[in-house]
Amino acid sequence: MKKICFIVSLVLLACNGTKSTVSNESNNISEGSTVAKTDVANQEDVAKTLQFLTSDDLEGRNTGSSGIEKASYFLEDIFKKNGVQPYFKTYRDTLSNYDLPAYNIVGYLEGNDPKLKNEFVVIGAHYDHIGRIQAVNGDDIGNGANDNASGTTAVTEVVKYFAKHKTNRRSVIFAFFSAEEKGLLGSKHLAKKLKEQQIDLYFMFNYEMIGVKMNREDMLLYLTGFGKSNMAKKMNEYAGENLIGYIPAETQYQLFRASDNYPFYTEFEIPAQTVSTFDFENFQFYHQPDDEFELMNTAHMTNVINKTIPVLEKMMNAATKEIQMNK
Repeated sequence: MKKICFIVSLVLLACNGTKSTVSNESNNISEGSTVAKTDVANQEDVAKTLQFLTSDDLEGRNTGSSGIEKASYFLEDIFKKNGVQPYFKTYRDTLSNYDLPAYNIVGYLEGNDPKLKNEFVVIGAHYDHIGRIQAVNGDDIGNGANDNASGTTAVTEVVKYFAKHKTNRRSVIFAFFSAEEKGLLGSKHLAKKLKEQQIDLYFMFNYEMIGVKMNREDMLLYLTGFGKSNMAKKMNEYAGENLIGYIPAETQYQLFRASDNYPFYTEFEIPAQTVSTFDFENFQFYHQPDDEFELMNTAHMTNVINKTIPVLEKMMNAATKEIQMNK
């Protein structure tokens, strides 16, 4: 997540403490889900992807670095292996607003409905992080496991599902954004480019920092910009449970403006929102070297993915644009 504000950093640094252990929480798939248990993400695959993206070899995935280049090849390969076509001439969408070579990685899956395929949804997450930073106990790599290898991993699993089943009536653009940590530059670039193409964009859905479970049972995820649209209401309706909620920190820290959903909102004036489980109380290592794979709850991540896939399926396949901005 883009650096939110100086006071947040101070709070998080102040609560820096002992590393926790990874939970063995089991996967939990809703009854009545449109996704069969054999078809959903499994924890082993989630962990494998997350471990690669957070490895020291990638040196914190700083935009324009050799480390993020390795991540970009990996994500391109996900598209290739699953038969997802590039949205542009290649998977690489070169940023026009950054001084080093930097790329969004963008794939496209055409909708299967003759009419609705002319409408689009964007599903994304940023895959960059902050690279090498001030060392803590000799470690100077900001691996960015929660921020945002966790969200990136989620999108790879969404890609695999829809590429395999092709159940999407509307066309889907899958976007892995670069330079989010530099000021949402990747999403600003892509949103502007898509706006210039005048595509009919229905909604944008973004995953951000889902690596650690919140210490509450009344929701699995919170949604930024909660009151701006009926997205949370419709997602809960589609899920048949209280999947999405609101937390005051979302408003306090203006999180709606802090991630890659925001440029799509400003360019298209559509529902463009982010789901997250980072609530400022459940994770102590924001923008620190200890944001590493070992602290991620991959069972929780797998549960988030498996809960959101059938909801996304219903969102993108509704006969009309049921998700709307609140007046």
